[in-house]
Amino acid sequence: MDPQRSPLLEVKGNIELKRPLIKAPSQLPLSGSRLKRRPDQMEDGLEPEKKRTRGLGATTKITTSHPRVPSLTTVPQTQGQTTAQKVSKKTGPRCSTAIATGLKNQKPVPAVPVQKSGRASGVPPMAGGKKPSKRPAWDLKGQLCDLNAELKRCRERTQTLDQENQQLQDQLRDAQQQVKALGTERTTLEGHLAKVQAQAEQGQQELKNLRACVLELEERLSTQEGLVQELQKKQVELQEERRGLTSQLEEKERRLQTSEAALSSSQAEVASLRQETVAQAALLTEREERLHGLEMERRRLHNQLQELKGNIRVFCRVRPVLPGEPTPPPGLLLFPSGPGGPSDPPTRLSLSRSDERRGTLSGAPAPPTRHDFSFDRVFPPGSGQDEVFEEIAMLVQSALDGYPVCIFAYGQTGSGKTFTMEGGPGGDPQLEGLIPRALRHLFSVAQELSGQGWTYSFVASYVEIYNETVRDLLATGTRKGQGGECEIRRAGPGSEELTVTNARYVPVSCEKEVEALLHLARQNRAVARTAQNERSSRSHSVFQLQISGEHSSRGLQCGAPLSLVDLAGSERLDPGLALGPGERERLRETQAINSSLSTLGLVIMALSNKESHVPYRNSKLTYLLQNSLGGSAKMLMFVNISPLEENVSESLNSLRFASKVNQCVIGTAQANRK
Repeated sequence: MDPQRSPLLEVKGNIELKRPLIKAPSQLPLSGSRLKRRPDQMEDGLEPEKKRTRGLGATTKITTSHPRVPSLTTVPQTQGQTTAQKVSKKTGPRCSTAIATGLKNQKPVPAVPVQKSGRASGVPPMAGGKKPSKRPAWDLKGQLCDLNAELKRCRERTQTLDQENQQLQDQLRDAQQQVKALGTERTTLEGHLAKVQAQAEQGQQELKNLRACVLELEERLSTQEGLVQELQKKQVELQEERRGLTSQLEEKERRLQTSEAALSSSQAEVASLRQETVAQAALLTEREERLHGLEMERRRLHNQLQELKGNIRVFCRVRPVLPGEPTPPPGLLLFPSGPGGPSDPPTRLSLSRSDERRGTLSGAPAPPTRHDFSFDRVFPPGSGQDEVFEEIAMLVQSALDGYPVCIFAYGQTGSGKTFTMEGGPGGDPQLEGLIPRALRHLFSVAQELSGQGWTYSFVASYVEIYNETVRDLLATGTRKGQGGECEIRRAGPGSEELTVTNARYVPVSCEKEVEALLHLARQNRAVARTAQNERSSRSHSVFQLQISGEHSSRGLQCGAPLSLVDLAGSERLDPGLALGPGERERLRETQAINSSLSTLGLVIMALSNKESHVPYRNSKLTYLLQNSLGGSAKMLMFVNISPLEENVSESLNSLRFASKVNQCVIGTAQANRK
């Protein structure tokens, strides 16, 4: 090896030869452990060596292990090679060249010559070239001295190697600093290079954009040239069109002059028409005044006609025989013709009654007793619902004119009162009762009167009086079953109008709303089974419609109630008494029903006799109908009877009560107008 060779170059050479640095383990014996042994132990340890010495002969020498020291250039060469490779990878060829140049400029470190080891025994050669004499096995102290000398030499060599290693590390540190500086310079140069490249790319992009703009401008130029040519063509066409429009304008001007002349004549005609319109408006106003006067006269004559018929009228209706009922004997009910013959509506009724308790002297049964009754109108079993309503339609219309109207059905259980007032089940239009027909008629007439300036509103309520307790039949939800809390009170201090507290007052304007209310009332009404009827109404139901009308242009107002009452069955106690555990309840119901019906008869008699005190408060029914029974009201009572022979007694009682009511005369009714 050349002692003047640079350590870094040696490192590079070692890296190229791929010689890794391997630290050789020390082979020096642990002298401390040998010294601690006793002489006998040392003798035991040397015994095998003596045997080997004897076996080899006198020429065999004692081998002493010497530590192998690696070459002084091994470590620096490896570290330098590795550093050079790392720098080469990071900085590139340019920086590698710079590093190599820097390493060449450094002062070379003199290499320490490696001493050749002595003989295998490790004993230094003796002066004069003589071989050292072999120490005997028992000369342990001499052997120890030899080992100490060998250890001292190894330590000196180690110190020398450490100094060389420190110098190489300093050189490596300087080289790394140079590499770092060169890396920083390289980064700066790369940044400048990137900027220059970006500027070059930007210039190329601008050049490309300018070329594209040039191409676009050339295309636009060609397009503009095409447009100029098209505009020139259009200009020629427009000039031709202008010539045509000029001729048309001249024609229009001539026509305009003609139209102006016609307009002047039309304006004169319009002026004359306006004069005629003013005259027609005055005539229309005059005719409206006349029509209003005729309407007032119609109402007056209508009321006068109703008064001539009687403010208390009684109609009798006989229900037909239902399937499953026995056929009545002939002659039980007779309907004599009126004064005008069979064409006149019947007004009389004959009821024949045979009494088995009576007899002649010969023992033969007595002839039946005949009872004749006369009413304002009698409806035989074949009469339909439409025929019945046609007779009372004019009376219902009086409610729109401002007169209180009350219509109630009276009769025994099962005589057809509820059918007459509400109609039959199934929604058949032919079986509709008086309540839906009356409201349909009122809605229709109110619509006709709206053309004359009248506007009407309708508010409906439906209650029942059960055992002198007022219940709301229109209650729904949580209010259902709270009819006992309803009370009859005056609407306000000094007011004559009566109202029912806690009862629903529902505005209605069409037939469907009325049908819904009637359906709800049927579900809530109190019914029970009696001996006379499977489903008998055990309460008085009162349907009231409060009518309010207004003529805003004339400042006229009118209002009146229409009361449609379905009275409970008027049978006596024994025939109508139900069997079973509810006898006492049926008895109490019948007593309350008969008491209220008796009070109704007393009130009508007191009104007819012009008595100073009318017992309205004796019954909840008469108290609620107080404003519909007085002198300013119009009343109509339907007496419903059964055609069966078994019900003759009850039918006779009902007819007698109706005859008494028919004989009553109440004063002239007056409209409630403001």
